[in-house]
Amino acid sequence: MKNKKVSEWNRLDNAAKIFPPNSKNSDTKVFRFACELYEPVDKNVLQNALDITVEAYPLYKSVIKSGLFWYYFEMSHFKAEVTEENLPPCTTLYDKNNKTLLFRVMYYKKRISFEVYHALSDGAGALQFFKTLVFHYITLKYEYKFRDRVPVLDIDASKTQKMDDSFQKYYSRAQSSGKKKGIRAFKLRGPKIPEYRISVIEGVIPVDRILAKVKEYGTSLTIFLAAVLMIAINEEIPVRLKKRPVVLSIPVNLRNYYYSQTARNFFGVINVDYDFSAGSGQLQDVIESLKNSFGENLTPEYLGKRINMLASLEHNYVLRAIPLVIKDIALKIANNIVDRSYTSTLSNVGIVSMPDDIKPFIVSFDVFVSTNKLQACVCSFENKLRISFTSAFVSTEVQRRFFKTLTDLGIPVTIESNIIVHEE
Repeated sequence: MKNKKVSEWNRLDNAAKIFPPNSKNSDTKVFRFACELYEPVDKNVLQNALDITVEAYPLYKSVIKSGLFWYYFEMSHFKAEVTEENLPPCTTLYDKNNKTLLFRVMYYKKRISFEVYHALSDGAGALQFFKTLVFHYITLKYEYKFRDRVPVLDIDASKTQKMDDSFQKYYSRAQSSGKKKGIRAFKLRGPKIPEYRISVIEGVIPVDRILAKVKEYGTSLTIFLAAVLMIAINEEIPVRLKKRPVVLSIPVNLRNYYYSQTARNFFGVINVDYDFSAGSGQLQDVIESLKNSFGENLTPEYLGKRINMLASLEHNYVLRAIPLVIKDIALKIANNIVDRSYTSTLSNVGIVSMPDDIKPFIVSFDVFVSTNKLQACVCSFENKLRISFTSAFVSTEVQRRFFKTLTDLGIPVTIESNIIVHEE
């Protein structure tokens, strides 16, 4: 089946609309995937691999422009150039006054890094692109090893499918029920790292060891890690603020609930909370509370309401007629309200799968994001689970307590990086 001709411009999907007006130096809305290899990266081969990959993902040639009523993607003639890494993590990609591509590919020694602006894609969509890039890099560099059998990547979506706006695809006019009552979440505070930089602390854990412990508690990996993170945060809450619950924001990949091969945004968010002033605060109790919250939120009905809420903005003729400058103000206010509703974020990207013939060349994958708070991202490759914390705060006590809780439970943790990018 032939791909349709790619349009020269596309509207931002409805999840993406929040990002341009709310991108700033303190939170660039950029996230990074990285892949560590067993051998040093060859820049020229990586550039060839990038050229091939971009052709398969046309939207990645776009820049963001603003019209009278909305932002939109416009195809550009910019060429994506591989560079040696020389920027702080998750440096700004979108600048309304300087049109550039919305992603970058860098390398350093044995590591390939890929940073992307969130308006372009979510984690699952960006991982499609990155897996394709790594796949082409390895098959090009070690072509002589694949003469007898050429590996096949398990991504068979067409260009059109990769560019689908799945929010519009699954939108229905069903009315959403009333909103849940907002919770005033505990907010982490403290001195922040100068120049809007972030610290990155990564822990590496054997997958089999942590899954054995997760099984003991009769839960999922995401719930287990969320409970441990909540407990670590609670230990930092002053006594006078103990009545405020710890609230975690959990991104949800909607592709797990609706058929979609889009490489754009298609995610939802659920907030889960625990009141340490009312509960025992023991790990098992926090886990049981979270199991109930996840069960209530991860339903077709709730997720469908999320899709309808976002996509309905596109179908409201009154809202569509409001000039972009006013929409921006409204979206900034909405973002500030949402920002006060949660304490931290935990994002589990899941298992990174690669063809068996490709795996021997790869050490691990990891992912982390920009933030003006504290955020944890999780992914695994083979038997290595990486938990990456990014933080705007000078203090690293929550991260220390989190990993200490895991080691106290008998789970081995190796801290492979502790990148504190500020001067004492």
